[in-house]
Amino acid sequence: MKKHHLFSSFFLLLLFTNCKNNSGSRHYDIEETMEAVEAFEPLIIDEPQTGSETNTESYAEVEENPFESPNKSPLSTFSIDVDNASYTNIRRFLNDGQKVPKDAVRVEEMMNFFKYSYPQPKDAHPFSINTEYSQSPWNENHKLLKIGLQGKDIPMTNLPLSNFVFLIDVSGSMSDANKLPLLKESMKILVKELREKDKVSIVVYAGSAGVVLEPTSGNEKEKIMDAFDDLNAGGSTSGGEGIELAYKLAEQNFIKEGNNRIIIATDGDFNVGISSDSEMEDLIEEKRKSGVYLTVLGFGMGNYKDSKMEILADKGNGNYAYIDNIQEANRFLGKEFKGSMFAIAKDVKIQVEFNPKHVQAYRLIGYENRKLKAEDFKNDAIDAGELGSNHSVTALYEIIPTGVESNYIASDLKYTKVNSEVTNYANELATIKFRYKKPDGDKSIEMVKTIENKSISLDNSSADFKFCTSVAWFGLKLRESKLISNSSSSAIIKLAKSGLANDEDGYKSEFIRLAETVN
Repeated sequence: MKKHHLFSSFFLLLLFTNCKNNSGSRHYDIEETMEAVEAFEPLIIDEPQTGSETNTESYAEVEENPFESPNKSPLSTFSIDVDNASYTNIRRFLNDGQKVPKDAVRVEEMMNFFKYSYPQPKDAHPFSINTEYSQSPWNENHKLLKIGLQGKDIPMTNLPLSNFVFLIDVSGSMSDANKLPLLKESMKILVKELREKDKVSIVVYAGSAGVVLEPTSGNEKEKIMDAFDDLNAGGSTSGGEGIELAYKLAEQNFIKEGNNRIIIATDGDFNVGISSDSEMEDLIEEKRKSGVYLTVLGFGMGNYKDSKMEILADKGNGNYAYIDNIQEANRFLGKEFKGSMFAIAKDVKIQVEFNPKHVQAYRLIGYENRKLKAEDFKNDAIDAGELGSNHSVTALYEIIPTGVESNYIASDLKYTKVNSEVTNYANELATIKFRYKKPDGDKSIEMVKTIENKSISLDNSSADFKFCTSVAWFGLKLRESKLISNSSSSAIIKLAKSGLANDEDGYKSEFIRLAETVN
């Protein structure tokens, strides 16, 4: 970080003055000048940090999920995750020719950035369940189980009215071109999607927080956009105060059975008041009880605080996206507006029970910070992820079948033997249970699906399976996973190309180009 000292400027001023005073005036020597300068030494002005000078980005530490025995740990429970901030952030690093920090890689968010060809639900439930069982490309003789959920596509005319509160960070750290200027243009994309009866408010925060636009009809788009255009960056970052004010405004204008949502746009660099990750978690968990959802939009680089924004989204009934360019803003806030801004199910949990007759060990790929205790599954007080209109969610389990030798698990145990006497469910690989609540509900609804122990070859697997697996493989490579034996970029790219389908917007082709940049 650069520091400008007032005494340095004073020193130059004295020298300049001395050079001009060469007749009849006293001539300062260097020692006297330095004595004068020292008197000003405590006066220091700090300039804001920029990404090009000092990188203070922060990411929550992620410890890769290990293999577990279904005998010792019969249940695997986790919350769904529809965030995709990690993928766009990784894309930013790779496009800039930089090494991707390991903890910036969340494999589930990489997989869930892409669209898959899952069918729409055909019953009363808000999502369909789709599974596929095939070979693992990175560990010979291992298998992969893919679980995919597809949210119901609800027409805009049938979606509830919205009460949106935009919470905009206008602190000094947001002055860069890829922060507040990009943020303004991004918000205008969302504003274009608003309907007449939707309500919009704008709260800003820097050293303090304030309302710059009272609730306004979505039909007054020019007025809303003008309010964004008038925003300027400057000052410290009192994020906690801004969040408090935004929730207050959202609650005052709460629409019963409506879509009440705060959209916070920031680089996450809170430095005044409530600012630590733990303090933010406590604040958001308390505010979640209001019934207001939260969308977090991250901007910028250098001082980017991913860990803080992930906490806000995870604990605040919400989702999280990183906006690295206007194209990404158009994707998340325009093309996927319904999925990003309207929840059709909340607190969606998945619990998998593997059959030890066929499964020696299993591990969940990614979702490290979304894992739940087994007893949390039926506890409706435990928060979990939200699913938006027409959104899909995908999870992968890596499985070591019984009888397969592997370097990743203990073997030849004397007192713990694999139970091979399971006969009632001999043909079942696993049973998967799902729980969800309606967007305005408090009681969860359960769904159950049984998976047959029948795998297909990787070559005969679906395009979705191949591409999703290639993305997960690439993520494990970036994380320098110790649990994969093959990390060949050429093999990853070949698999991705074999699964290249359903790519109208070109995002899957872009992934292949990114993978080609990593040896």
